[in-house]
Amino acid sequence: MTNDIPRFTAIAISVIFPAMPESQLPNVGTKAPAFTLQASDGSTASLTDFAGKTLVLYFYPKADTPGCTKEACGFRDAAAEYDQAKVAVRGVSPDKVEAVTKFAKKFHLNFPLLADADHAVCERYGVWQQKSMMGRKYMGVVRTTFVIDKNGAIAHVFENVKPAGHDKEVLDWIKRDLS
Repeated sequence: MTNDIPRFTAIAISVIFPAMPESQLPNVGTKAPAFTLQASDGSTASLTDFAGKTLVLYFYPKADTPGCTKEACGFRDAAAEYDQAKVAVRGVSPDKVEAVTKFAKKFHLNFPLLADADHAVCERYGVWQQKSMMGRKYMGVVRTTFVIDKNGAIAHVFENVKPAGHDKEVLDWIKRDLS
């Protein structure tokens, strides 16, 4: 009977906390997952809105946090260069639309942020993953950027993004490899 206790405990734990499937990022060359999300400027944005255009779709963990602010402000400050390259930029987080709207206004962002409060789009893009901080495991967005080409295909994926200078890293890649 003592041998059954650990087995029972393991079964109970797996029922209460089922293993999360390993998130899969879309592969380069595949069609980008479709989305329609509310934007910080009051509009809605869909992947189809960018047909015939290059789109930088970056996923960030939480509005108005230090790293996310640094990343968003980098894209804001590079807007003229992105416009010149004819590239649209959109940021996506699992925040409510009110939070991304407040964040965009506070930092005078010149591009819309998209609210994915139910994290369904984050899941489709494979960025909703198990994270760990100070021994605590939780689900959240892993900072990742996708360059989506004019045909709606994934042209490049930037993983393990460092916020500082990321806007330049992405633009340099676009100018070098997508032009």
